[in-house]
Amino acid sequence: MNLHKVTKIAALIIAILSLVFLALVMANGDGNNESWISALIYLSYVILFACVAIVLIYVFKNLFSNKETLKGALITIGLLAGVLLVSYILADGSDVYNVKKELLVSGSSSKLVSTGLNMTYILGAISLGSLFFFMFKNAKK
Repeated sequence: MNLHKVTKIAALIIAILSLVFLALVMANGDGNNESWISALIYLSYVILFACVAIVLIYVFKNLFSNKETLKGALITIGLLAGVLLVSYILADGSDVYNVKKELLVSGSSSKLVSTGLNMTYILGAISLGSLFFFMFKNAKK
């Protein structure tokens, strides 16, 4: 039995369970539905984790089956790590105080937040630059 059939069977079982839970909640009427809400939340967690697991299985299966795809993915991850390193080096790690001179955020937390902001700015500049580059390149043709 291949993975596609297993996925279809699992989706069918989850759909049937969802319909059963929905029917039980609706049959209860306007009464107390709190007991069913936790069951539906746990079912949602199971569905979410199953979907994430299936996606990861297919992604890694396709990555490792083709060497060119794996090479491209590793290059992209390396470039992203380089941008992260540059962002961390440029980040400001000073403490943040309020008006009363009380410490609000420590230097290490401030450095991490600044790193995230710097990375956002750098990636945004790269994406805008590539957008304008290809827009002008295609306009010349």
